[in-house]
Amino acid sequence: MNVLILGGVAAGTKVAAKLKRLCFDSDVTILTKDADISYAGCGLPYYVGDIIEDREKIIVNTPEKFAALTGAKVLTGKEAVHLDAKEKQVTVKDLSEGTESKLSYDACVIATGASPLVPPMKGTDLNGVFMMRTPSHADALKMYIKTNHVKKAVIAGGGFIGLEIAENLRNEGIAVTVIDMAPQIMPGFDKELSIYVQKHLENVGISVLTSTKMEEIIGDAHVNSVKTNHGLLEADVVVLSLGIRPNTAFLQDTGLEFANNGAIVVDHAMRTALTDVYAAGDCAEVSNLQTGEQTWSPMGSSANMEGRLLAEVLAGEKKEFRGVLKTAVVQMSGLNAGRTGMNERAAKEAGYEIETVVTVNEDKAHYYPGADHFITKLIVDQKTHKLLGMQVLGSGAVDKMVDIGVTAITLGATLEQLEDMDLAYAPPFSTAIHPFVAAVNIMRNKLDGRLDTMTPAEYLENKGAGYRIIDVSPQPVLSNALYVDVAKVNGPLEDIAMDEPLLLICVKGKRSYLLQQRLKHFGYTHTKVLEGAMWINEPPTEGI
Repeated sequence: MNVLILGGVAAGTKVAAKLKRLCFDSDVTILTKDADISYAGCGLPYYVGDIIEDREKIIVNTPEKFAALTGAKVLTGKEAVHLDAKEKQVTVKDLSEGTESKLSYDACVIATGASPLVPPMKGTDLNGVFMMRTPSHADALKMYIKTNHVKKAVIAGGGFIGLEIAENLRNEGIAVTVIDMAPQIMPGFDKELSIYVQKHLENVGISVLTSTKMEEIIGDAHVNSVKTNHGLLEADVVVLSLGIRPNTAFLQDTGLEFANNGAIVVDHAMRTALTDVYAAGDCAEVSNLQTGEQTWSPMGSSANMEGRLLAEVLAGEKKEFRGVLKTAVVQMSGLNAGRTGMNERAAKEAGYEIETVVTVNEDKAHYYPGADHFITKLIVDQKTHKLLGMQVLGSGAVDKMVDIGVTAITLGATLEQLEDMDLAYAPPFSTAIHPFVAAVNIMRNKLDGRLDTMTPAEYLENKGAGYRIIDVSPQPVLSNALYVDVAKVNGPLEDIAMDEPLLLICVKGKRSYLLQQRLKHFGYTHTKVLEGAMWINEPPTEGI
């Protein structure tokens, strides 16, 4: 079997390596227009910030090493410019010589990836304007910073890559401003958690401007500022992190089916609409595991999974790619963030009747050095009690929390099945009741009516207006709010009517829950615990 693979980063090299292991006699050729293959694109921000000092460490394999290890052929500096599915041929341009030739195939795999979006505006071609997609992009940015004494940077785009670049430039002593035209950074996270992340970034010295549209990049030979709808921002460097677009323009007249963004539509076996033509990675659209709908998941993890499965399909196995949950995790100057499954808006749009909860729990035994907290948001189906989505913030191993959520969603687990999982515990790693299980238990309390709350999202919408605030902290924190020591409550509160709306606020939420249970026992009928308490929310210093 003669397999021709167009593209050699994640999906393409995974197809080649796995297929040669399964069918060593197959003739596998990778075409790539770049000199590098199989590079760690997700590691580029850390290479820019010198956390990864050696460039060779982000190059997983050279063409020569990959060919020797796998037996596949690797042709660099070659760009596929046309696909003739009827003749089973690909027209290939030699980028160094400018000549064209044709290669035949029995099976063709399109793994051409995606390229950064460059907005159609003045100034994007100035010196000092960069993208972040390939090692050459990272090399150019590193060199520019070192030779031009860069002091100020503007990052256009508040997604994961933009925030990772912001962190690493800040670590280099550069004043960084992140701008995003959306009303929040970190798309995919719900608003209240995004706001928490934004405050954290600002606290560590990274300025964040949302609802801010970049209109022009200004400079003579070099960039010196960015014009936005809110004014000018000085900048010695601008990094465009505005998203990516599938590299599929050369395939538009082939008969392939495309999504609105240009990604190739494939079935569960990664087959396209053309016979013996397959696609995987950032240039292909796959399915959402929860809804079954077509979705785009331009992630290195997805590309590798798709590539491995496609190799098995090409080897004759009956396999199907079940879909993605859009799981992601990011590190940002001492705060980690992870998510999987649906956020609140997506779950509602999918037609679910949902319940949500935001919790603050220790990430390991509180007495162990380095102990901190997880902020966890769960989204569940009210009817089935199945977990639909999860978002986690914290300084520790948020990936561990998210991965448990991935397992639960993938297997269709209910809260009742998750509440007594025998997860690993020792003081350096976790709490006796695992923080994931603790969040599940709090959600169960809410669903069962034992816990009545106001969510951070509701609090942001001023749903707390009309409530009397009760400060339930270990020591008084909120001035002009009634302070109540829960340990001393053994009867009704003085001068507070049983039906008065009370909003109970403490540091993390636990003491408020304890007080609510006592007040219910003594006949109080209108109490709410503020989820996330002062850890997430900014309660007023006066009662409302």
